[in-house]
Amino acid sequence: MANRFVTAQFDRGQKPVITVVNEAKTPWGVAQNALVAALQKYVDERFAPVWGVPATLLSGSAVKKGSWGLVFLDDADQADALGYHDLTAQGLPLGKVFVRTTISSKNLVSVTASHELAEMLADPAIDLAAEAPDGTFYAYEVADPVEEETFQIGGIPLSNFAYPSWFEGFRKPRSDKFDEMGTCKKPFEIRAGGYMSIFKNGEWMEIFGSKRAEARHAREDRRGRRPTRRGRPLEVSEVSASPAPVRRQRRRA
Repeated sequence: MANRFVTAQFDRGQKPVITVVNEAKTPWGVAQNALVAALQKYVDERFAPVWGVPATLLSGSAVKKGSWGLVFLDDADQADALGYHDLTAQGLPLGKVFVRTTISSKNLVSVTASHELAEMLADPAIDLAAEAPDGTFYAYEVADPVEEETFQIGGIPLSNFAYPSWFEGFRKPRSDKFDEMGTCKKPFEIRAGGYMSIFKNGEWMEIFGSKRAEARHAREDRRGRRPTRRGRPLEVSEVSASPAPVRRQRRRA
């Protein structure tokens, strides 16, 4: 029926519960309990007050039925991906953080984890975009334009993230705060270490904040990014085995 409502599992008016699961043998570089506590404060004190999307993070041995998942694995299942997120077959967000890949590329697991967490909360269906005054559409990838910028909670570095105002093209430069750290001075500004997926001239493409960021991304396997959309949703049982199907990836620095 054309008028039938289609509802998503992650948007039913309840506060999301995110099960944090460690399947990696590689040490994270930070205690799991400490990182989960820092991520909870990240959501409670920094992210939710701005984006209006609270969540409860709980450690567990497996992703619980009806909950979102943030799963830590050893090695990337797509070239140079440090992490990404998609939807399970049940329509629930499922994030992956690749511990050994992140550490071997001299990045921090805490930053990759908070990057994926922020983007899951802001755009759980991976389908939102904002139109700029010139007609370009910017994907709601809230950590990407400020990638490589971090702040600390309890001594643990976590990812900077864009504010809703970053996606509001009517705002004038310096008229508002556009990201958590206050480094962006106008909507749609991409910092030197960042990038963004945009839709322009009938196709998805990526733009970069610097030649350095562009060169870093040129080394990646580009299959499965936002321009090609995601493949079939992941089953929870496939968390360790599935290839990365979507554009939500934190990249190797």
